[in-house]
Amino acid sequence: CLTLYSFSTENWARPKAEIAGLFKLLRKYVSDDLEILDKKGVCIRILGSKRGLNSAMLKLVERVESTTKTNKSFQLNIAFNYGGRDEIIRAVAKALDAGESFDTMNEEALSPYLDTAGLPEPDLVIRTGEEKRLSNFLTWQTVYSEFVFTNVLWPDFNQLHLSEAVLEYQNRQRRFGSLVDFDVA
Repeated sequence: CLTLYSFSTENWARPKAEIAGLFKLLRKYVSDDLEILDKKGVCIRILGSKRGLNSAMLKLVERVESTTKTNKSFQLNIAFNYGGRDEIIRAVAKALDAGESFDTMNEEALSPYLDTAGLPEPDLVIRTGEEKRLSNFLTWQTVYSEFVFTNVLWPDFNQLHLSEAVLEYQNRQRRFGSLVDFDVA
């Protein structure tokens, strides 16, 4: 399972020309590669809010998801118009609309309403570029993820960089909040 963060809810604050360029790039790559990905059995899910998307983008999202929804060989998620906080707010609203009680709301009750419902939580998050933050990415899902930060920019990130990140991850001891082999003496 791989999730790519392609456009955040905060990206709407960028210049209109840049936003138009990002939308054009996404439309081009998705349209160009959809047939190939479908033939390879890739299931694509678009994570994020549909608010603010024009009709052409909404149709593309629907086409991508409906074309690949039964595929099972690999799960590709594209976080587009996505923000982790926004996802949580939308999930709470959906849960309440579905009759869930706020008084009894817990993680288990809310999870089915998240964009990532039914998907595994990430084991590893690789952040490219110079930033050392999550930038509102998978806020709910990354609580126990391991992070690797690299100064390499996304366009330059290659197989060697990926191998280095995976090796760093493999050398970590994951505790999920517990203490392993901790001696208090």
